[in-house]
Amino acid sequence: MKLETYLQRIHYSGAREVTLATLRALHRAHLLAIPYENLDIHLGRPLTLDLAHIYHKLVEERRGGWCYEMNGLFAWALRELGFDVTLLGSTVGAPAQGIDGDQDHLILRVQLDQPWLVDVGFGNGFLEPLPLTPGTYPHNFLEFRLEQQNDSWYFHNHAHGAQGYGFTLHPRQLAGFARGCHILQTSPESGFVRVTVCHRFTQQGIVSLRGTLLKQITSPERYMEVVNAIFGLDATIATVLWEKVWQGHVAWKEEQANAQ
Repeated sequence: MKLETYLQRIHYSGAREVTLATLRALHRAHLLAIPYENLDIHLGRPLTLDLAHIYHKLVEERRGGWCYEMNGLFAWALRELGFDVTLLGSTVGAPAQGIDGDQDHLILRVQLDQPWLVDVGFGNGFLEPLPLTPGTYPHNFLEFRLEQQNDSWYFHNHAHGAQGYGFTLHPRQLAGFARGCHILQTSPESGFVRVTVCHRFTQQGIVSLRGTLLKQITSPERYMEVVNAIFGLDATIATVLWEKVWQGHVAWKEEQANAQ
């Protein structure tokens, strides 16, 4: 496992000082270069928590991975650079389950001048770290929220992504996610078993392929480009319409969620 090879994989040649600017740049670079995907489950290939195997797959084979692989690799790289990283567990779509639970999603806490929530393994989550402080955090045209109640936290994802997740700040070890890793790739009830999924961050937004359904979460600028290039309409029309189109999409998503 060579740090230089990993940095080449994510096309990163920037600063290496242990600073927030470096953390943000690395977080972005990882997500822009390495896709989130669960294809090995459907190829009949077991997913492991072995870091050497994860490194070989994501870096040398230039594949993507799911949360245990993506955040496991990123935590290793950050530690190699000198960052103070703590592994945390979370439960997607539900409040924190406590010390014996929270195994279905691996996240990271990085301590700088203050703690930061770091997560390159949520597929369609945030592109840059969030301060581990209750509040609302807009990133470009998407909005995220962190909520705290006593020792429990909840991350609210943007309106068009997967559900958020509950977590505590109880430290974890990568091996401690073995049970969750096994269940999520073998249980017939697991969404990862039922359907293939790929997510990729781009400079314009997020591209998702769920089964055969391709979805793009794009910026206002990209919306204008599509209206103009594909439909041959004046881009100034799209500029005026964007806010209404976006709010209408948000309302539709909420209706779909409530109907399920």
